Amino acid sequence: MQTILVTGADGFIGSHLTEELLKQGHKVKAFAYYNSFNSWGWLDRLPKEIMKEVEVFTGDIRDPNGVREAMKDVDGVFHLAALIAIPFSYHSPDTYVDTNIKGTLNVLQAAKDLGTSRVLITSTSEVYGTAQYVPIDEKHPYQGQSPYSATKIGADRLAESFYRSFNMPITIVRPFNTYGPRQSARAVIPTIITQLLAGKEQIELGSLTPTRDFNYVKDTANGFIEIAKSDKTIGEEINIATQQEISIGHLAKELIRQISPEARIVCDEQRLRPEKSEVNRLLGSNEKIKRLTNWKPQYTFEQGLAETIEFFRHNLDKYKTDIYNI
Repeated sequence: MQTILVTGADGFIGSHLTEELLKQGHKVKAFAYYNSFNSWGWLDRLPKEIMKEVEVFTGDIRDPNGVREAMKDVDGVFHLAALIAIPFSYHSPDTYVDTNIKGTLNVLQAAKDLGTSRVLITSTSEVYGTAQYVPIDEKHPYQGQSPYSATKIGADRLAESFYRSFNMPITIVRPFNTYGPRQSARAVIPTIITQLLAGKEQIELGSLTPTRDFNYVKDTANGFIEIAKSDKTIGEEINIATQQEISIGHLAKELIRQISPEARIVCDEQRLRPEKSEVNRLLGSNEKIKRLTNWKPQYTFEQGLAETIEFFRHNLDKYKTDIYNI
């Protein structure tokens, strides 16, 4: 692939993926969410020498006409545009259906009509729900434990249907919990780090017992690229995971140790998921991605945390540390 469209390029993972694709010699068309502020999200923070190589297309993933226009004359599409905050999906599920399901359908329909040579659809480990066995491989059952995860399950199954019905070159990419620079403060690692860096003595969190398998964002971006390089991945669903887990409680204690040892954790009721909605354990298998591609994690959890802390230390003013970001 020479020219690649990245939907959601203005977001957390999408901006890192855009950077890495450019480093590897690809031409990138970045699909960013249209808004009256003329903001390109995190793309605005990339160096000018990088951005001069990027073609930015502003639009709305929910609009089939704009999506089709953006996908003209590209060899492949990495579809990352989505609504991802779980708490917001509890009270605004319609927007998740429109964005995550209809948005994915728009990409698939355009790719079918335009003959796009490669399509990567971004899934999430949340589609598995609480682990029924570990490590979670790609054959694990799906369980919609939030409106968000339900819409991602729906989008994944649409993608599968287009592969099977129209023999399209589609891969479903399923990252486990990604973290790193530029992540939204609604995610747990930025939530903890920003509160600590703001000097708070009481760190407000939800449940401390769930475990997560954390990918550093640069490893996630490389996972997408390595999956796209391999013809063996067409028609497959592939986890990006470290195959290691840590509880939210232990994670918080480690960040407290590194940043502000005097701080303590308190439970904030509004941050708790409904009991049946909480995903209690996520530990992913990376056997398949290692078997079908050349991918392997390049960063240890310690290295990733160090880079993440450093980023937030220099960008704390861009985050609202006094509110609960849903």
